[in-house]
Amino acid sequence: MGQIALEGMEFYAFHGHFDEEQKLGNKYGIDVIIESNIDEASESDKLKFAIDYVEVYNCVKAVMIVKHRLLEHIGNEIAEAIYVKFPVIESIKVQVSKFNPPIGGVCHRAKVTVDKSFK
Repeated sequence: MGQIALEGMEFYAFHGHFDEEQKLGNKYGIDVIIESNIDEASESDKLKFAIDYVEVYNCVKAVMIVKHRLLEHIGNEIAEAIYVKFPVIESIKVQVSKFNPPIGGVCHRAKVTVDKSFK
């Protein structure tokens, strides 16, 4: 088993509970941590046996383009999209951060963590 992580992905997107958030947009941060058997990739040095970082990023990007109301839903959609692309994944953790959330006070970011096991 091994861990593959893409950390600090940033997107400007139009998510939020309030309609105004979906019009104005905001900056979001995404971290993805994948647990999978990486033996074949580490022994062969061939991308065809690995979890391709570009494909993981593209899964995240595809979810972030679509408007959602809740960070929890975004995290779940990202986890499911990555698992569909790479069904060998054992588990995945997705952290979704919304910078400067509209909560009526100072808050650098709101963050939700979705942790899913597939095996």
